[in-house]
Amino acid sequence: MLTAIQVKPDVYWVGALDWNARSFHGYKTEDGITYNAYLIMDEKVTLIDTAKITFKDELISRIATVIDPSKIDVLICNHVEMDHSGSTPVIKQLSPNVEIYASAPQGVRGLTAHYGDLGYHGVKTGDTLSIGKRTLTFVQTPMVHWPDNMVTYDAYDKILFSNDAFGQHYASSGRFDDENELSVVLNQARKYYANIVQPYRTQAAAAVKAVRSLGADAIDMIAPAHGVIWRSHVEDILKAYEEEYTSGTLKDSAVVVYDSMWGSTDKMAHAIADGFLAAGVKVELMDIKANDNSDVMNAFLDAKYVCVGSPTFNSQMLPTIAGFLCYMKGLSPKNQGRIGIAFGSYGWAPLAQKQIASEMSSVGFDVRETISENWIPSEEHLAAIRDKVIALVKAEA
Repeated sequence: MLTAIQVKPDVYWVGALDWNARSFHGYKTEDGITYNAYLIMDEKVTLIDTAKITFKDELISRIATVIDPSKIDVLICNHVEMDHSGSTPVIKQLSPNVEIYASAPQGVRGLTAHYGDLGYHGVKTGDTLSIGKRTLTFVQTPMVHWPDNMVTYDAYDKILFSNDAFGQHYASSGRFDDENELSVVLNQARKYYANIVQPYRTQAAAAVKAVRSLGADAIDMIAPAHGVIWRSHVEDILKAYEEEYTSGTLKDSAVVVYDSMWGSTDKMAHAIADGFLAAGVKVELMDIKANDNSDVMNAFLDAKYVCVGSPTFNSQMLPTIAGFLCYMKGLSPKNQGRIGIAFGSYGWAPLAQKQIASEMSSVGFDVRETISENWIPSEEHLAAIRDKVIALVKAEA
């Protein structure tokens, strides 16, 4: 039997580990996914979130090591998305008198649309629920990352059940930050933000301010819906959100993402990367055939220079690069001051590079260079491309 893991006295992690998940809506989850659910043993036995329906047995098995699931009195649904709420009908079936709470009105509407009317209670920011010696407080966090999102604060235990904020798509045997390599967890948190939360930077920043407003001694733990629980490095993840993720500040770094047919665009990409290196700018060179879109966006998050390349193929850019640009645009990376370079080779007409420049401009990039090379770039032309990049960086210094 799978067992619950104690988070604090009378508070347990009862979620599920999806060790073999490798994709989530186009996001590469190379380390799996965690569906976190939390059980609070008080006068009213309270479950915070559930799990994806395919992991219902794992969820119920862990709950059963603490208490008979039929004795659950309260279910709090912080988020409607089915990797969070999928087992809600199962809990209702096992415990018919359970009271289900969700944000009003969006959470109630969403749960009703998914599972029918199970008798939901809508709550808003500032609403509280007494479950015994604990009083839970609800704070709506709309668009972090759906309209229905909310967080739940347990003042007695000083735990913030933070939903998607501060989470990671990361399955490991350690449930806490200090049971894992911190650099790995922080990188997964950054990647999660870059691919899930980035479009809602303003709302995420507001959520962090709301956490800070509780006071320095108000939070011992942040328990997200995915990934590890923060207990030893709460300040580290809060600062990462404040200073790195939500600030919109760009670093003096570059990403060069491209695809190539016969090697010409690849040579141009390397020349561009060499130019950044020569100018003292950190650069990541990412062939889209070898790098997932979600990994590119992780590198992209705070890069000042973004260079996208493709040869012209059937009067278009390559489908791989078109797909990346579609993915990128959906994440609304509208940081002020982002500088773009569009590049690539062509045979008959330099159309792909113009299309790339147009796509980058449409999300607010300042496209400084559109570099096209007919057929195979000569060594002299590659040197000229490198020099253009060096000159661009110097002009920005």
